[in-house]
Amino acid sequence: MSAIAMDIFTNSIGMKFVYIPPGTFMMGSPEDEPGRDKDEKLHEVTLTKGFYLQTTEVTQKQWSEIMGENPSSVKFDDCPVECVTWHKAQRFIDAINQIETNSQYRLPTEAEWEYAARAGTQTPFYYGDFMTRDQGNYDVYAINDFVNYRINANILGISWNTRPVASFQPNAWGLYDMHGNVREWCQDWYGVYSSGAVTDPTGPLSGSMRVTRGGCWYANVSDCRSASRFRLQPHYCSEPSGEGFRLLKIVNP
Repeated sequence: MSAIAMDIFTNSIGMKFVYIPPGTFMMGSPEDEPGRDKDEKLHEVTLTKGFYLQTTEVTQKQWSEIMGENPSSVKFDDCPVECVTWHKAQRFIDAINQIETNSQYRLPTEAEWEYAARAGTQTPFYYGDFMTRDQGNYDVYAINDFVNYRINANILGISWNTRPVASFQPNAWGLYDMHGNVREWCQDWYGVYSSGAVTDPTGPLSGSMRVTRGGCWYANVSDCRSASRFRLQPHYCSEPSGEGFRLLKIVNP
């Protein structure tokens, strides 16, 4: 993992953000990556603008302070808010932008999310590769410190559910829970990747599905990879719920 100097911003309700510098990376996955889906075409992406990304998912406490209610199916202040549609996430962003008048927030694009999740890596997870295979199953014991997903919960002897944010190890850029816990809404409509190099991609101009990233607490481990993509209708929230989000703070809006 490549480390960067941490530039941390904390807003008025205690949300922490780390600065992510501009750069170029390979988005998607190689054809021989275990668990790969066909919509993960490997291609070069350049992001020309740095941004601040929330170090954790938005918590239930943070959501409640802004929205005055908690939609989550299992309620714990420090767990990520869930049962959140893409449209509800946008309403939260509208509300916090009215409170934080000196800052401007939005959801990250799919490219910004993957770039930040990788933190300079090109392996399936920011901590490395899949480990060994035993009777056809990937070794999950090696990832207990990094991913909240369904088999990990069985191994740890805990209930299948979200875990408090920052319970697992962060990546080299100080971001927690980019693998597992809750799927995170991105700004983009879901679409086919470009076949060539692109700069500052924002996804299709229209569509029927929005992108979510990162897998969730009841997902398979392969669904939690840096390159893994999922899509849902923006008004939909799955049951059991696995949808939440983290905020991007624009630099010099």
